[in-house]
Amino acid sequence: MTHRLAILCLAFACALTPYHAFAVPLTKEEAIARVQHETGGKVLTAETKQVGKRTIYRIKVLTHDGQVRIVEVSAGE
Repeated sequence: MTHRLAILCLAFACALTPYHAFAVPLTKEEAIARVQHETGGKVLTAETKQVGKRTIYRIKVLTHDGQVRIVEVSAGE
């Protein structure tokens, strides 16, 4: 349950975090490191999606309790 809550918090934080107009976009490697650090799980796959002009990283994580979770992180472009 704590992993599920952590992932939800991470998803909301990424969705609600404002970014500066001149901010450097998050790379896929940085997004993977962030998700791995926040969840404490093992990253299984990571793919890049374009949603309009936005770049989203879709990261699949295996949690310590054996659950597979998908976290989407905005590149912040």
